[in-house]
Amino acid sequence: MADRPFILTGFTFTKQTLAAFSRNCEIVGHMDKPDPALVPPEVAPRVQALVTTGSVGASDRLMAALPRLSIICCYGTGYERIDIEAARRRNIIVTHGADANAPDVAEMAVGILLASTRRIVRADKMIRRGEWTKRIPNRFGAIAGLTGGKVGILGLGAIGMEVAKRLKGFDVQIGYCNRNKRADVDYAYFADVMALATWADYLIVCLRSDASNRHIVDAEVLKALGPRGHLVNISRGWAVDEAALADALRDNVIEGAALDVFDEEPYEGQAFLPLDNLVMTPHFGGGTEHAQARMTALVCQNLDAHFAGKPVVTPLPELRDLAARTEGRLR
Repeated sequence: MADRPFILTGFTFTKQTLAAFSRNCEIVGHMDKPDPALVPPEVAPRVQALVTTGSVGASDRLMAALPRLSIICCYGTGYERIDIEAARRRNIIVTHGADANAPDVAEMAVGILLASTRRIVRADKMIRRGEWTKRIPNRFGAIAGLTGGKVGILGLGAIGMEVAKRLKGFDVQIGYCNRNKRADVDYAYFADVMALATWADYLIVCLRSDASNRHIVDAEVLKALGPRGHLVNISRGWAVDEAALADALRDNVIEGAALDVFDEEPYEGQAFLPLDNLVMTPHFGGGTEHAQARMTALVCQNLDAHFAGKPVVTPLPELRDLAARTEGRLR
């Protein structure tokens, strides 16, 4: 590449990641939020690429404020807050992290499922309060545990498959709900989320969230999961109706939940904070050293390919046709 493309960052990346982006590109600005007003006037006309995350996103207004923008790279799997139709209309390529962090997110899913079902966080706090001999109240008596239980996976893509692989050692039954039944697995298949929740003891949300599945886990699904049920969400926050979840936890509609993702991040709400049957982590699922290295490398590969006039490595499935049509045409 004779000229170094100008990129804008829409997320607070590590120094190592920024250094990797800077090898073949020039970082000309950063936004804390996807707000066109945060882009300095002298920077906006220069920006050719935006590197952000799906939970931060890119609006039509932001794209309009960047007249030379030709590619948006999502760092990570999700892209739920990218205005896909606006990108299509403006011939802007959009890429994502595809399966780069799947093993690490799956590891987190199993970890926080155990933290919720075995009450690990609450038990830790008890010891710190000097309450070793006290027992966590349980209206059902003893904790159920995973062994012999039924785990429902909502979305059996790359992350869902990695979750299932890790759960096999726990002697559980595995079921799943997907847009289509997979021919390569023998897990129980359920055509809709209500059927899966009714069957499952534990429900793990592994969807690649988009507008079609916003609040797919609602009050009715939580009710179907039942009073001994646990919900885990490591996909995207908006897949779960957070108000309904707070009510379900407070009213013992389900026994517990664990969230690594939230509808708005960082989470600044109040409804979840008093709930001791909820485990929360701040979107750490893909935060391992190995996952970050893979996601950083993939962004760099996509940027390098795009600005060399070659096909990007991981275009959004919805925009593959656009990626093919615009190959070799840069701004």
